[in-house]
Amino acid sequence: MQYVIHLLITLNIYVILAISLDLLVGFAGLISLAQAAFFGVGAYTSALMTINGVPPFVAIAAGMFCAAALSGAIALPALRVRGIHLLIITIAVQIVTTLLLVNWADVTGGSAGVPGIPRLSIFGMPLSGVSFLSFATVCSVFVYFVMWRLLRSPYGKLLQAMRDDEIGCVALGKNVAAMKISAFAVSGAIAAFAGSLYAHYVTYVDPRSFDISISILILLMVMLGGAGTLRGPVLGAALLLALPELLKFVPLPLGVGAALRQLAYGLILVLVVFVRPEGLLGHRRTADAGTSA
Repeated sequence: MQYVIHLLITLNIYVILAISLDLLVGFAGLISLAQAAFFGVGAYTSALMTINGVPPFVAIAAGMFCAAALSGAIALPALRVRGIHLLIITIAVQIVTTLLLVNWADVTGGSAGVPGIPRLSIFGMPLSGVSFLSFATVCSVFVYFVMWRLLRSPYGKLLQAMRDDEIGCVALGKNVAAMKISAFAVSGAIAAFAGSLYAHYVTYVDPRSFDISISILILLMVMLGGAGTLRGPVLGAALLLALPELLKFVPLPLGVGAALRQLAYGLILVLVVFVRPEGLLGHRRTADAGTSA
């Protein structure tokens, strides 16, 4: 039972992460491989502040603010570059963030990480097990609902217009620069919120939990389910989290499981690209993608 609860809590956290990246990739048309960096900023900020006596929900808000500032700063180069060039910039941010977490040992604990993170509590009741699962589920549903409403607002429609025809938006006098910065900032803040949940759930963080492989996994969740659908990333997160768990029940020689997992991820990516590049729910990615979730 505890195993199932753990999987469902992890699923809720990754659903929030996938939704945060879908805002960028699916609705704003901005590619990024730095989502795990913002995930880590939220986790470390919340962890370090709560250890030093700051109320947990204040620390979570601070983590979201820090990640939004970092993510918004990435958008500055995005004002001039797109596509592969923007992807390279985000990869650089991800790598630099990981290096900082590893080498700034006086603050982050280096490779040893940060242990002893206090659990979240509501009205004095610590959240763990079923209670944390309930809280995480409420959080993921709330994030989904807020994003659903946001993407149906004029702001969301403008994001999708920018994705489809940036030059046309500029010609109509729309502030594309502000839209890009805000999209990155909101996406980073949501990812940091997921990071805070993760930190207070496992009560320990280390740099390996926020490296580029996690960013690749989050992007794969979005692309597998269908970018720009909201529901697609939820499905992608569920499938890619279930896959390694299913492989555990397959009798394999020692040390083969991890390699097979990476092979499975690679095969899924190849299949998605060649067989269904729009993702499993990508048939809803149309001009009115905002109404598909």
